Amino acid sequence: MTQAFDAAAQQTLLESRARMAVELARRLGADACEVGGSVDQGVSVSVREGEVETVELSRDQGIAVTVYVGQRKGSASSSDAGEASVRAVVEKALAIARHTGEDPASGLADARLMATELPDLDVHHPWPLSIDEATDLALRCESAGRGMAGIKSSDGASLSTGEGVRVYANSHGFLGSQSGSRHSLSCMLIAEDENGMQRDYDYTSARAPRDLATAEAVGESAARRTLQRLGARRPATGRMPVLFDSTLASGLVGHLMGAIAGGALYRQASFLCERLNDALFPEWFSLGERPMEVGAMASSPFDGDGVQTRDNVFIRDGRLASYMLSAYSARRLGLETTGNAGGARNLRLTAPLESREALLARMGRGVLVTELMGQGVNGVTGDYSRGAAGFWVEEGRIQHPVEEFTIAGNLETMFKGLIGIGDDIDTRGSIHTGSWLVDEMMVAGG
Repeated sequence: MTQAFDAAAQQTLLESRARMAVELARRLGADACEVGGSVDQGVSVSVREGEVETVELSRDQGIAVTVYVGQRKGSASSSDAGEASVRAVVEKALAIARHTGEDPASGLADARLMATELPDLDVHHPWPLSIDEATDLALRCESAGRGMAGIKSSDGASLSTGEGVRVYANSHGFLGSQSGSRHSLSCMLIAEDENGMQRDYDYTSARAPRDLATAEAVGESAARRTLQRLGARRPATGRMPVLFDSTLASGLVGHLMGAIAGGALYRQASFLCERLNDALFPEWFSLGERPMEVGAMASSPFDGDGVQTRDNVFIRDGRLASYMLSAYSARRLGLETTGNAGGARNLRLTAPLESREALLARMGRGVLVTELMGQGVNGVTGDYSRGAAGFWVEEGRIQHPVEEFTIAGNLETMFKGLIGIGDDIDTRGSIHTGSWLVDEMMVAGG
């Protein structure tokens, strides 16, 4: 049995240490101070070919202190939250601040923006599994997949469960804390035919164990995905429509958010600098965040600056409506924070949705991409080039699997060329979206 995690006790301890750090920093001469603390505990079990491979128990904790002396900033951190360690971290942060250059944008977020609504967002659902129970679930998952005809072997199944507490406090008098949990189960399998071997996987992930797919469902889905890849060949080369599977479309949203993030903008390292109100998508497309959504994967009532989170619309009717800003990046840009220190939370799109069959019919001839490889995305220019695998589509129907090809384009062109979104919404992460059909990209195959 894993050691029980007492979230309430950890929260009380971290809050106490955060208050202590803020008070000590002020006494020692800091004009302002902010403190972040966290503790996480989890267990991970992996099996392969019916045998246990690894059992990992993890426990991580840390406390980080940032102080401001005028417009000079110093930061220090420790993995020990003991009183002596907290004192040493504060003293080190102050010593650093006195030797750094002045930065007019440094400092806490405005006090008037501090979060005042701190509801329980139902994101903490412990799963008190014993090691034997966790192992049994992983074995059942793998066995379900291996039992399907055509599966040759397994690359393993893994179960992971964890929970933690995070605390943020600053010298405005703000203190916020939140407990959370995350659980997942995955399986990767191998199939073989006369043309060689293929590998694929599937997984389930959720805040609450009741929301996970069953072990058998994950294993069987991984097997089906693997078997569908047998007989893959290279596609034709040319310009054609590309349908990004819903599991990959969230990555396109991620590239957009990276391009409108304040850090990229004030460094002039984004292809979307100074593009507010420009049309980037079709008029029927909107995208926003819902950080206070109950039970969602990224819900939080306050951001990394202690600012109250809120629903933000980043794309409205196809146009760039807002950047994604923290207090620091907002000051660098002469704007106001959007409550996004730490990123966007629970991205949701608004658009007419179509079935997979309807999207394939609109595509006619092209590729359905189900796997991407490599890191060929340039955030400065928007140029996009990735290795890919998936399925060849002809006359609106899937014909056969394809592999060893690349797709290339430019993100801005791809966004403007979005012609349809699927109703196959993937809800396992913080970005919920269906498949994306892009009108034309360069496909380089055989």
